[in-house]
Amino acid sequence: MKEITWDDFEKVEMRVGTIISAEDFPDARDPAYKLQIDFGEEIGERRSSAQITRRYTREELPGRQIIAVVNFPVKRIAGFKSECLVLGVLGDQKDVVLLSPDQKMPNGSRIA
Repeated sequence: MKEITWDDFEKVEMRVGTIISAEDFPDARDPAYKLQIDFGEEIGERRSSAQITRRYTREELPGRQIIAVVNFPVKRIAGFKSECLVLGVLGDQKDVVLLSPDQKMPNGSRIA
């Protein structure tokens, strides 16, 4: 594992957001959803592709708070513009468990 400096860590903007909508993403190489996420007034709404189909259904995702990196450059995934990276824990079967605050927090709250 490569060490980073405190300055490196401070460059990463991890924020709390609430999933507004989730839709299937049939063009993705691996099963994924297209997510629309609200990060509050300062950041606004962002879209992301998330490979979370093994543990979550589309119907249960709206309203769920997540943690995401919001200052990566836009990444094109099968023609879809992904604007943030939703964070999760990677399981043995490439099944992702979403990271989320254990209490409701305002959208856009910064992770420290």
